[in-house]
Amino acid sequence: MTPKELLDTILGYLGFVVEIAETQNEGGNLTLQIYTEESRRLIGRDGETLEAIQFLLNRLLQAKNKDAEKVIVDCEHYRSMREDRIVQRVRELAERVRITGRSLQLEPMNSYERRIVHNAFKDDPDVATWSPSDSARIKQITLMRRQPKKQEATQPK
Repeated sequence: MTPKELLDTILGYLGFVVEIAETQNEGGNLTLQIYTEESRRLIGRDGETLEAIQFLLNRLLQAKNKDAEKVIVDCEHYRSMREDRIVQRVRELAERVRITGRSLQLEPMNSYERRIVHNAFKDDPDVATWSPSDSARIKQITLMRRQPKKQEATQPK
């Protein structure tokens, strides 16, 4: 059974009438995009139901094949819109860090959201991100002023 067929079966048992489209994301992972009249119910509060369905699907796929690639489950492009909202909100907060030079601690986020924020600022010349290791209880990111890189002395040859 393909991931698409398995997801369709799961959602059918849950009473959803859906249409599923298969695509590949930038990382090469399979993305199953769900279209349904009941998207709000399928997504759940803050995407919790969608996360649970993705987790369940991936566990079932890995139970059959330990080397199965992770499948991303999305509903009507909810994930990409949420990513855009997170980055936009954090960029507004980063502007305060740029202006004041004072660090700012963000609200707790899950590992997926923290990765989005870290990636959004990895090339930013003024603002850096820092968060404790994943083993720490605190799941927060701190935005801070990036220290200027020391210019390497160029020596004539």
